[in-house]
Amino acid sequence: MERRLISTQITEEDIGNENSLRPDSLDDYIGQEKIKRNLKVYIEAAKNRGDALDHCLFYGPPGLGKTTLAGIIANEMGVNLKVTSGPAIEKPGEMAAILNNLSEGDILFVDEIHRLNRQVEEVLYPAMEDYEIDIMIGKGATARSIRLQLPKFTLIGATTRAGLLSAPLRDRFGVVSHMEFYTVAELEKIIVRSASVLEVDIDSEGANELARRSRGTPRLANRLLKRVRDFAQVKYNGVITKDVCDYALNLLDVDRAGLDKNDRLILETIIDKYDGGPVGLDTLAASIGEDGSTLEDVYEPYLIQNGFINRTPRGRVASKLAYEILEKDYNKQIEEN
Repeated sequence: MERRLISTQITEEDIGNENSLRPDSLDDYIGQEKIKRNLKVYIEAAKNRGDALDHCLFYGPPGLGKTTLAGIIANEMGVNLKVTSGPAIEKPGEMAAILNNLSEGDILFVDEIHRLNRQVEEVLYPAMEDYEIDIMIGKGATARSIRLQLPKFTLIGATTRAGLLSAPLRDRFGVVSHMEFYTVAELEKIIVRSASVLEVDIDSEGANELARRSRGTPRLANRLLKRVRDFAQVKYNGVITKDVCDYALNLLDVDRAGLDKNDRLILETIIDKYDGGPVGLDTLAASIGEDGSTLEDVYEPYLIQNGFINRTPRGRVASKLAYEILEKDYNKQIEEN
């Protein structure tokens, strides 16, 4: 699969860019208002009690700010943040070592927590409930288990696939929050703030155009801002306007609905080759030369969530919105199929 500019998965170029653009406090964090309101209460209550914050789980699509929220919580609580990821911890002993090295009140952030293997996950159960871990010493007949006391800590888990979390692990989180896609207005504020940090001039129409093409995702908004900034500096007078955004993003093949050529190919294939559908996943994947699981996991979520494709028992069907975006005549008869 080719690398996509509008992919919401983090890339190497995003890492340094995101670190410099991340807000440090809940007041500076834009969007996710319900989660912010609740977190402010939980954090203030925990600080007043002199206690650790409840374990938190954030789930939702990539690029919406789960890692950023973990860093903000650590700043608001005035504690250290230890960052790791599910695939990086292969053995129970590695998790035990990480937990044993935490200090009182520290936050352990585990990204992609659904990818922890079951043996590692089981180490977390007593740690999250009783702040204790069981360690095996010795081998064979002389092996024995000892229980170590841990300092009170907060586990923050982030996942894009909440359904893959085991029930015992999910039930041990006191705060479970779903990250929503951002509105255009929220993305505009993020883009203006990021432009200020990057020392780039941008007007309101330019920010709006960028926001509308960012697929509801701050990570993508910041990546597109960085790309458009280059065009503004080289081809224009350094100010990002709507004209600059149109010029740059059209060259980068990101249309006004946030679709790239791969998205449009999928929609055009359903409409032109299969009369708007329904068409099965495997047939559609073979038609565009893509793997079925890639089509389902990478391309379809945005197209379905935004109403370009309808998933039916008989297969995928292009919606009226897809016809409008591609400027094709809508076949009313499709509604009867």
